[in-house]
Amino acid sequence: MSRRQLIDLYATSQAGPIPDGPARGTALVAPGTPLNGLLAAWTSLVGWQGKTFDAVRGSLVNRVTPLRIDAIAADVYIASSLLDGEPCIVLDYSKRSTVARFIRDEIRNVAPSLYLGFAYWAKVRLIAFVLDFRRA
Repeated sequence: MSRRQLIDLYATSQAGPIPDGPARGTALVAPGTPLNGLLAAWTSLVGWQGKTFDAVRGSLVNRVTPLRIDAIAADVYIASSLLDGEPCIVLDYSKRSTVARFIRDEIRNVAPSLYLGFAYWAKVRLIAFVLDFRRA
């Protein structure tokens, strides 16, 4: 999908329930281009593997490096999206992470066990990503 198609899918999707458990993450750095697959594979190989949610506590931790080390925690809650003002699930790093304190991720449920999200830095949309709870 192109970046525009991803934005449209996100805008027409509901927030859904706050997820619980591990999800495999895929970064969509250059959506709609041949380069996206290569960048997604490289990102997974050397860096971000996904996220593990704790819905009861309203928190998550990212899994990073090929060793899947838990790092970079965030608070998780429902709030208005920066994209369209509609409800979304916010992954707020501002209070739990020094490294990512300016990052805010937003996700919406686009299919069973599948969430589409966007990462923001100080309200500037950076990249899209997918969280797949079927394959963690």
